[in-house]
Amino acid sequence: MERKYRFVSNRVLKNKAEEEAGRMRILVRTGSDTAEVDYECPECSFKEHIEPEWRRPFSVRCSKCSFNMKLPKLRDEMKREKNKEKRKRREMQSNV
Repeated sequence: MERKYRFVSNRVLKNKAEEEAGRMRILVRTGSDTAEVDYECPECSFKEHIEPEWRRPFSVRCSKCSFNMKLPKLRDEMKREKNKEKRKRREMQSNV
């Protein structure tokens, strides 16, 4: 069975205040170097469909407010979140 897409992602985006406020959906068809991107900017809530060149690391700039939305590799993003949680727990234990 032939794969239709070589990359698919649907992520929640954070704004400058680290609040989850936007979304980004990316599809890259097999054999294509163009990404089909639908996003909602986490800063200004502007929604748009664009088709930029696909490359890693991937980022998109909002057409309305110029906020740069980065899409890190999922593994890196999960590591970063896990480390934040560890630091918070250590801080709470040291404050007790």
